[in-house]
Amino acid sequence: MGDTGRARAAVPGQEPTPMPRLALFALVVCALAVTAAVVSFVEGSFLGVVWILIAGLSSNMAWYYVRRAKVEKAAAAAGTEA
Repeated sequence: MGDTGRARAAVPGQEPTPMPRLALFALVVCALAVTAAVVSFVEGSFLGVVWILIAGLSSNMAWYYVRRAKVEKAAAAAGTEA
């Protein structure tokens, strides 16, 4: 049940797959962390530094998952062409 991480075979004429789900979740976490950091700093708390670190980590995760999906897509396309 759920995503097993296995690549799916491309079907001719099918629309490209959307952004990977983990990348989307990481972007949402990043946006929420930035919002929490802004609120923390506005209230005068230095706890916002922790939120900035979480935002940086989650943005790197999103970047990684998007790049990994592009590489897998390119490898699948190269495998079907050969």
